[in-house]
Amino acid sequence: MNTPASPIHTDGMTVRHLDVDISQGFPIYWNNNDAYRSQLLNGLSFMFPVGEQFFIDSVRHFAKDVAAQGHTELAEEIKLFVGQEATHRHLHQQYNDHLVAMGYSPWVERTLARIIKHTAFFNPRTKLAITVAYEHFTAILGDGLLRYPSWTDGMEPTMRKIWMWHAAEESEHKAVALDTYRAVGGGYVRRVAMYLLISLEFMYYAFVQSALMLSKDGQFLKRKTWGSALRFWLGRDGILWHTAPHWLAFLKPSFHPWQHDNRALVARWRQDFATTYRPLNNQPTRHPA
Repeated sequence: MNTPASPIHTDGMTVRHLDVDISQGFPIYWNNNDAYRSQLLNGLSFMFPVGEQFFIDSVRHFAKDVAAQGHTELAEEIKLFVGQEATHRHLHQQYNDHLVAMGYSPWVERTLARIIKHTAFFNPRTKLAITVAYEHFTAILGDGLLRYPSWTDGMEPTMRKIWMWHAAEESEHKAVALDTYRAVGGGYVRRVAMYLLISLEFMYYAFVQSALMLSKDGQFLKRKTWGSALRFWLGRDGILWHTAPHWLAFLKPSFHPWQHDNRALVARWRQDFATTYRPLNNQPTRHPA
């Protein structure tokens, strides 16, 4: 068993209740009235409930081992990780229920659910390595949403609150899965092998789900849709330029999520959106070393 290598941790990580109401639904093109940008994120939302339950189960499996090793602070962070992911799962299920009510197929949710059933007999460290990989992707996306106003300008206000809250909390707990993985003896080869697999899987799922939704709308083959996609991926502040260095960083044996220190972005979100949430607990986490 290893000691987690954790140079920095977010102060003030907590489980929050987001004060939003989507019971009456939301406009389908809520992201700057842009079909591609809206359906890309809507498609990702379909991945979250089943995926986040898998993450919870994978990390929580090792909670007792972590505590038994004396990693008391990491054990507390695991509890907060579970709490945050559970609230994400709950709200995105409401979000997705509205998408289904509008006639969209949750293809990716059903696909992931079937695949997860087949992981029942995987080594628990392998499932944790899968979680580490997915958590890196959600942290990259979260950082971009917090960092670039161009990613969120024009969002419908309630939906902006949801995505910014999710982004901030993914940043807060971005190291918990990897710290747990290292604490229980997870190695480099398994981590990178799962990462390369998940990289392909994640891109495939995101493309297919958004393509299905755009096709239902009659938008998939439109020039405007592909123009928006090219700008969002390759334009100024494009997803590709933001993602590439972070994707490569994961391959380093010494990689740790807090080598990319974005605590200032999280702090800004807490200040700017302070009236939109209420903490459900306030357990302290580790301070910068």
